[in-house]
Amino acid sequence: MRAPRIKLLAAAVAAAALAGAAAYWLLARGVAVETVTAAAATVPVWITGPGTVQARVPVTLSARITASVAALHADQGDAVRKDALLAELDERELAAKRAAASQSEQTVRRNVEAAEAALAKAHADLELARTKHRRDAELFEVGYISRSALDNAVAALRAAEAGLANAEAVLAARRSEVQGVAQEARYAETVLSHTRIRAPLDGVVIQRLVEVGATVVPGTPLFKLVDPGTLWVAVRVDESVAGRLRVGQPARIRLRTGEERTGTVARISHQADAAARELEVDVAFDAPLERFAIDQDAEVSIRTGEEKGVVVPVAVLVRNAGKPGVLAVRDGRAVFQPVRTGAADAGRVVVAEGLAAGERVVAQPQGVKPGARVRLSH
Repeated sequence: MRAPRIKLLAAAVAAAALAGAAAYWLLARGVAVETVTAAAATVPVWITGPGTVQARVPVTLSARITASVAALHADQGDAVRKDALLAELDERELAAKRAAASQSEQTVRRNVEAAEAALAKAHADLELARTKHRRDAELFEVGYISRSALDNAVAALRAAEAGLANAEAVLAARRSEVQGVAQEARYAETVLSHTRIRAPLDGVVIQRLVEVGATVVPGTPLFKLVDPGTLWVAVRVDESVAGRLRVGQPARIRLRTGEERTGTVARISHQADAAARELEVDVAFDAPLERFAIDQDAEVSIRTGEEKGVVVPVAVLVRNAGKPGVLAVRDGRAVFQPVRTGAADAGRVVVAEGLAAGERVVAQPQGVKPGARVRLSH
């Protein structure tokens, strides 16, 4: 019984010795790692902030009269051309008022024609009275007619002159009435035109706010339109970076849908939010959006320049005791090297301090302990 036990014990000792030798061999050789070489390069500098899709010139069409909605010719999402008929309001009452105004205008114009005819007659009567007065005055001088006959001629002349003045006054009054009634007719026509709601520009209907049969009053919103060519993203950025922003800088826009677009800084606000300490930057799309939603969330990165320095992949960065750094390969060991980083873009980052160009660092530092022996994998 003692011999089998001795054999088992010997086998266990041999296995332990073999395992220890293997571990020593592995530790002596080090952990196989891949490395990357830090190199001098240039990385774009970006300012990133959240924003929402907005229209530079949003248009709200509102009612200008009190009426009921008789017909609708556009709905949300419809593309419309300028002057396209979008809605019709009940026009019956206004049409009746316009007809009455038109009738009044015609009546007044006929009155003007009558006053002009009366004026012409007054001119003729005056001319006749003047002729008779001259003739009677000559006859009176030679004694053919009496003083009373001459006085009658004078009275007739004065009456003709008064008749002319009256006819002129009546014509002036009638013409004044024509202007007033014509203005009323134009006003009635203008008010009637407010029953037809037309698009003021080429655009897309983003909201229809009424239905057929609804009663609207002046100021009631009916439609909201935007021109897709004027869309931009209103971006909120920290006021501390305002000095680096310029109109015309290129930008990258990532919509909530995942769609990515390019844009350009079109406008920079000079009014910061007192609470959030942010200001608004409007970034216009380089190409119109085919599908969009106003107030849709987006993330915008604005390129404000570039930074030169030692560049490594972002994946090589690690933290040790809360400090950022890399695992530099030195004398066969992975040495933690604290660094100060700068601009980052497309998976690369500038190391402003702590690393020199040409140094090799562990490419995948996860699982590699600082100070561990390492060897380059093939």
